[in-house]
Amino acid sequence: MASYDKRFSGRKFDEMREIEAKVNIIKRADGSALFRIGETIAIAAVYGPRELHPRFLQNPETGILRCNYDMASFSVPERKKPGPTRRGVEISLVTEKALLPVVELKQFPNAVVDVFIQIIQANSGTRCAGISAAALALAHAGIPMKDLVSAVSVGKVGNKILIDLDKDEEDFDDSTDIPVAITGRKKEITLLQLDGNITKKELIEAIKLAKDGCEKINKIQQKALKDAYKSEENE
Repeated sequence: MASYDKRFSGRKFDEMREIEAKVNIIKRADGSALFRIGETIAIAAVYGPRELHPRFLQNPETGILRCNYDMASFSVPERKKPGPTRRGVEISLVTEKALLPVVELKQFPNAVVDVFIQIIQANSGTRCAGISAAALALAHAGIPMKDLVSAVSVGKVGNKILIDLDKDEEDFDDSTDIPVAITGRKKEITLLQLDGNITKKELIEAIKLAKDGCEKINKIQQKALKDAYKSEENE
């Protein structure tokens, strides 16, 4: 196994990149948010609840959450071909599953809440940034939620467990990337994907690191919402 004694970026193994969160960035959306971690920037816009068409897709007992994740063509150094991809479809479904445990849709039968997530700049951790942005946008839209969801990647690079992998670390020999999403109050895991080899002891260490990271992200998300509400009250 390759040794990894110091991160390429100079960060500590338990240190995330700089984080920024804002809401109300798309005026025509019912709710919107920007979430940046390092050089990765995700924008999320929420529309709804609104009547779902075609009607045969409607559920008379509850509303439906639909997430659409995509990366802008200019978000990566090698221009991405426009349009949906298999990876985008998979991350859209993963995002829905990460958010559904906290979203209360029972009072919106036959309706849909659409969440559109666009990655406008990418340097690893895009699905986690998208989930954090989407949770913020849903809260900003006033969709009833039991809790906020925060997400961060953890992983194994060489022989070290670390948080918030960047592209260089993802591409390191035999690295293991683990996207994790966690609720704010109860610290429940709503997403955990594992790509690579890792022992049970290392996985437990990685999850603890993810919980600590998500707790920090949750505080930044809450501050973004509070700042927006204060701004609206002062207008």
